[in-house]
Amino acid sequence: MSLPTSLPELLALVDFDQRSLFISAAAIAFNPTFWNIVARREYRTKFLTRAFNGNRQAACYALAATIFSLGLLRDFLYERALRDQPSHPALQGEYINYAAYALLAVGNLFVISSTWQLGITGTFLGDYFGILMDSIVTGFPFNVTSAPMYYGSTMSFLGTALLYGKPAGILLTLHVLVVYLVAIQFENPFTAGIYAKRDKEREQAKAAGVPYEEKKEL
Repeated sequence: MSLPTSLPELLALVDFDQRSLFISAAAIAFNPTFWNIVARREYRTKFLTRAFNGNRQAACYALAATIFSLGLLRDFLYERALRDQPSHPALQGEYINYAAYALLAVGNLFVISSTWQLGITGTFLGDYFGILMDSIVTGFPFNVTSAPMYYGSTMSFLGTALLYGKPAGILLTLHVLVVYLVAIQFENPFTAGIYAKRDKEREQAKAAGVPYEEKKEL
């Protein structure tokens, strides 16, 4: 049997009677929606920083732990959804497995190396807490793609789908990609605005001949 070459063919191979499929899709969409809403509220109101008695570092780490935990839950629900779905013969075989492991390896490399480059606060929205990086990271994997964590995660989803031989996994991976592309459209301009504001304040301080200090007030 050949691989599905169109969306209708792919949809025909998915068991939509399984509730776990929709739970997984909801978890995939919820995570970036959650962290964008929470991070923007933090940026505007400092509600998390206030909850941690003004310690924005601790507040950021708390959000990081929450996002990481939600990611683990999302991955668990994804794997459970795949187990409930039918396999396809065309997605089972030696070369498919090689492709799956390659996607998982590259995907995890992107995620881990980008986390290493950014650190915990850089990875988990520290910008919204006022914890800004000194300069833009341009080394690997950011010299390959501007969103290595998102694309690396997408590759891992696809690799897992191929490893399980599940067409539903390919469909959910497309869902992941769309969700992340939408998230990028919201996050990148907002984050760029945060750094543009910081750079403007630096220039104003330099022009005034006074040392620049990042604002830390609540």
